Amino acid sequence: MSRKSIIIVTAVIVFIVLYILNMAYFSIKPDFFMIEKKTDVPRGVVFTETLIKLIEDELYGPGGWTPNDIFPSPTWFLDNKPNFQLGVLEVVRYSTRILRDNISRQRTTDTIDSDCDQAFTSFSNDPYKWIIPSAEGKYSKGIEDLRSYSKRVEYGTARFYPRSDNLIQLMEQYVSLLGGINTRLLNASREQVISVGDQPENFQGGEEPKPQKIPWTKIDDNFYYAQGVGYAMYHMFKAIRIEFDEVLKDKNAQIIMDNIIDSLEESFFEPILITNGSKDGIFANHSNNLRVFLDDARQKSNSLIRMLDQG
Repeated sequence: MSRKSIIIVTAVIVFIVLYILNMAYFSIKPDFFMIEKKTDVPRGVVFTETLIKLIEDELYGPGGWTPNDIFPSPTWFLDNKPNFQLGVLEVVRYSTRILRDNISRQRTTDTIDSDCDQAFTSFSNDPYKWIIPSAEGKYSKGIEDLRSYSKRVEYGTARFYPRSDNLIQLMEQYVSLLGGINTRLLNASREQVISVGDQPENFQGGEEPKPQKIPWTKIDDNFYYAQGVGYAMYHMFKAIRIEFDEVLKDKNAQIIMDNIIDSLEESFFEPILITNGSKDGIFANHSNNLRVFLDDARQKSNSLIRMLDQG
């Protein structure tokens, strides 16, 4: 082999190794972060700062915002991290909407807080857009709006109402989101009836549509999206535990809130490989394992709503 060929082969090998290392780095998920009660700040600051921290970690952490990355970015070949980030974003969107529509207003007839409204609009931007406007640009603007609202809460020019009815509204949205997530995870471990248009080319029109397994390439998509939701909800429930502590204490709901947080914490695990094993197989069914914890959080959240709704 000539000297020139050796140099080319070496360069290609180095490029591939660096590319793989970058892929591994960009795949790193955020770790849990501390949420503590602050006696020197008014209610609402912890809730808002938690939202900010969740989306900031995805924008400015390893690899940045990945769902809108295009070739030749190392994240172009990745789908776990992007789906995880989409799950986090979904919780941020749900939470910001209730903050805008309910928690920041004394009555639903009151004027909508401009910062909360702009934040929700920014977070509603298409997560796959990379230009005009980019998802990163819009979500950064949403962070600025939430930070402005938080400062105004501190200065007393904006409001945060940790009432029972507002907590019910928030819990109902979380329950709805968890319900959809659990359905996706359940379907991932079942044979699905594929429509005629999705059948293989040799499918005969007179035949009944045949049940087929969800492709393994989609199983991990569902898993990491659901895990992103669970991760974000864990932190939001920790913040809610602080902000709505008087309501929870009045309703004797502190223990069930702690149980929800525990279930959400258990949903943050990292299999070496996402498998979809059968009940009597040697491989785990990670979709079902994750669903157990998220469904437990959903059911307990429903119980919390009933407790809050009582007199």
